[in-house]
Amino acid sequence: MKFELDKLVRENIKKMTPYSSARHEYAGEAAIFLDANENSFGSPLQQNYNRYPDPLQQKLKEKISSIKGVPVQNIFLGNGSDEAIDLLFRIFCNPGKDNVIILPPTYGMYEVCAEVNDVEVKKVPLLPNFQLNLEAIEQSIDSNTKIIFVCSPNNPTGNSINRNDIEILLNNVNGLVIIDEAYINYARQKSFIPELIEYPNLVILQTLSKAWGLAGLRLGMAFAGQPVIDYLNKVKYPYNVNTATQQLAFEALNNISSVNNWTKTTVEQREWLISQLTKLAFVNKIYPSDANFILVKIQNSKNIYDYLTGKGIIVRDRSKVILCDECLRITIGTPDENKQLIDALKTYSV
Repeated sequence: MKFELDKLVRENIKKMTPYSSARHEYAGEAAIFLDANENSFGSPLQQNYNRYPDPLQQKLKEKISSIKGVPVQNIFLGNGSDEAIDLLFRIFCNPGKDNVIILPPTYGMYEVCAEVNDVEVKKVPLLPNFQLNLEAIEQSIDSNTKIIFVCSPNNPTGNSINRNDIEILLNNVNGLVIIDEAYINYARQKSFIPELIEYPNLVILQTLSKAWGLAGLRLGMAFAGQPVIDYLNKVKYPYNVNTATQQLAFEALNNISSVNNWTKTTVEQREWLISQLTKLAFVNKIYPSDANFILVKIQNSKNIYDYLTGKGIIVRDRSKVILCDECLRITIGTPDENKQLIDALKTYSV
């Protein structure tokens, strides 16, 4: 099946002329900049932020390229991965006509962005083991299906989706398959990034908010074939990643060893936490996790959630989410935080 990207793109997006900023028109070095109506005197801070940032984040992309092994032209950077998700709707989905497929339980922003953009959402629940229901997905696809979102490792369940099942989608879907790899650093499975060459309909989302510990900077990454990246750059706001974020992210990317050590410790703590939770009588099930959190099925989960909150320990109540009845999602903390959690649970009386 030959994949034709342009047939998926909205006609108005094909025809539009992107905004051309001052920094698009001139991006070189100069002694005097009098082109962008900036404040020439500086900023009322120790560091100046009076100049607009690089709209295409070239220096930062080159750094990410060297780490991820992905050419710069296959990288999009946004204000969190949520920006890339929203732009994909704007580029490919005609409001009131097209649809996307999501696989609940899954990350909530896919549905929110669909609603904002007036795009129908087809929900195909995961199987009880939190894997893809390929037959149901196939039955849900029609001529107006533009995107399928696959979160792997999945949020809120924590498990990785079977790689072969994702490849079946990539080989048989005449739309985009978005693999959200926000938690890939903690996973046993490898990223789908090496498969970008093989699949023109593949888009991979990653973030610096999890393993890299930069959630407050809001920097998300999308990796895809250059035609998709070109459309993302065409539609995005001119200066979507601010100067401070670009500078601090670049600096953080020099500290890979620290991130690797934190990731190793998180995985070790994940296994320790699972071993301790298993000993508690009111814990019914702990689901397999490839993420920095675990999903736990607990008797009277709402009562335990309230009990922990009362002790200043905040976890996430997922009991109202499909297939997650009586479940709490627990982020892996520091060793001390995890011990305090277990100590608190040991003193809970049903």
